[in-house]
Amino acid sequence: MTDAAGPADTAGAVEIRTSSFEVFCEREQDRMARALALALDSADLGRDAAAEALTRAWERWSTVADYDNPAGWVYRVGLNWGRSRLRRRRREVTSALLPDAAVTDRHRDDQLARALTTLSADHRAVVVAKFYLDWADADTADALGVPVGTVKSRLHRALAHLHDELRSDR
Repeated sequence: MTDAAGPADTAGAVEIRTSSFEVFCEREQDRMARALALALDSADLGRDAAAEALTRAWERWSTVADYDNPAGWVYRVGLNWGRSRLRRRRREVTSALLPDAAVTDRHRDDQLARALTTLSADHRAVVVAKFYLDWADADTADALGVPVGTVKSRLHRALAHLHDELRSDR
């Protein structure tokens, strides 16, 4: 006996999956690319990391869509992928990586941008999640896979460091 509803059900599920992912992408794609560009200190790498993370989200959308914070999952995957690329570049190139001058935003203060580049990747990721993405500590912790206390301590140390950096630039 053949199940006549099978193919139609499958087509409907694919359509719903595609639709919900398209809505998610429309809402999050540019924001994730900018956030990852800030966190990774490279506009190009941020765009690539966002694209890679969204591709991985699409491949697993039936699972990712049910997460409490799918955008957090995408941010974490993009951040991990971008860091991996940076590590690979550092191994390939013996000279230090310079900050990408293409990362610009009309609201971005050059002094603050320079200070952000002095933070470690872990500290910069927390600052970007908190102030650029406007995420709560719990959302940031979930996205980065660390305890909330770690987010708070990294944020505290990062802000103290930024304060010192900005004060010394005056």
